[in-house]
Amino acid sequence: MKIWQKDKGSLKEVERFTIGRDPEFDLILAPFDVLGSMAHAIMLKEINLLDGQELEKLLSGLREIYFEIEKGEFQIEEGVEDVHSQVEFLLIKRYGEVGKKLHSGRSRNDQVLVDLKLFYRSAIRDLVEASQDLFDLLISLSEKHKNDLMPGYTHTQLAMPSSFGIWFGSFAESLAEDMELLKAAYKLSNKNPLGSAAGYGSSFPLNRTLTTELLGFDDLHHNVINAQNSRGKTERNLAFAIAGLAGTLNKLASDICIFMNQHFGFISFPDELTTGSSIMPHKKNPDVFELIRAKTNQMQSLPIQVNLLLTNLTTGYHRDLQLLKESIFPGIDSLLDCLDMSVFMLKEIKVKNGILEDPFYKHVFSVEVVNNMVLEGMPFRDAYKKVGIDIEKDDFNPDQSKVSHTHEGSIGNLCTKEIQSKMEKSIKEFDFEKTSASLIKLIQG
Repeated sequence: MKIWQKDKGSLKEVERFTIGRDPEFDLILAPFDVLGSMAHAIMLKEINLLDGQELEKLLSGLREIYFEIEKGEFQIEEGVEDVHSQVEFLLIKRYGEVGKKLHSGRSRNDQVLVDLKLFYRSAIRDLVEASQDLFDLLISLSEKHKNDLMPGYTHTQLAMPSSFGIWFGSFAESLAEDMELLKAAYKLSNKNPLGSAAGYGSSFPLNRTLTTELLGFDDLHHNVINAQNSRGKTERNLAFAIAGLAGTLNKLASDICIFMNQHFGFISFPDELTTGSSIMPHKKNPDVFELIRAKTNQMQSLPIQVNLLLTNLTTGYHRDLQLLKESIFPGIDSLLDCLDMSVFMLKEIKVKNGILEDPFYKHVFSVEVVNNMVLEGMPFRDAYKKVGIDIEKDDFNPDQSKVSHTHEGSIGNLCTKEIQSKMEKSIKEFDFEKTSASLIKLIQG
């Protein structure tokens, strides 16, 4: 029996098709559904739709369900449509008529919106913390290998001297910049839609400011239609943030796959972190990074998937929006996995020393030689021409033992502290502690 059902139900074919993967996603949303219901119940007492005893019963029941979810003892029973229905049915079963009052003043539309916003806030925090772990490791590797030179490339051709310090540090700073996209997604996730009901408000005198405070939201979606229309917009922002982080990991993984190649041999990993071939005994394949490369390419398609799902949708709720979860939820899981595996692998990376001492790489020093001539007084264009002619005549023999770069962000000045400050500032602006404190207060009473 569905909570909306009167005398006739849907055909099983319709039910199967419309429910889709929602049961598995609803289990993820379950703790957040309970938290939203706690805040809603407290607000109903505030506007005299519940008395004190009724509120205590509901909060006691909701906390009981919350801890069952935490212990893995909660499930959506056969024939129950969704997590919202399951929680309501449990309350009615265990506490009687008071369970039927909880849905006053809300719709499943704003209920699932609250669940999603709370889930996204939590997921973004997980992504930030996982990114911080990778960031810290990259900064450490950057400092450790700041004097280990390697060639830099443009157009995939040998270009100029670089270093592993710059290479590792580039991904660290990229992660710090990716936090800005995550922050935008977090800000939109951190607005309260509860009280917008089906998207057009309620005739009850709901106190939406109170539920905003109880759930630790920074603000509310004031306009009730805009609150409903934020479903999809929130996912679009989050999809771009996921794609941004995925792009950073993708380039890192792509570089590693190339640098492990025997023609390069710049880096290596212990045998147990690589895979082999069924017929070629010598193979040490970078399967982990190949899969990170593939998975992050999938994630970079998320904004397109979300945008296409939202195309041509008019104001208000549409069932199309259900499919957003099928893109975003696995995308979050996959990104967390890739971040964790990147840390796991990079802890064991081995860097080859003395790469640029090989005469094969002498041409990457051409700009160094040109610049030295300019510093000694020769016009740049003349110096460029002379070095170019020397190279063509195979009469170019630079000093390959040292490189002197001193400006900000170069080989000799990695700006590690500045990059760390950038990351610390970004993370502090999320203010996760405020939301955590509000939810803990709800749970503990």
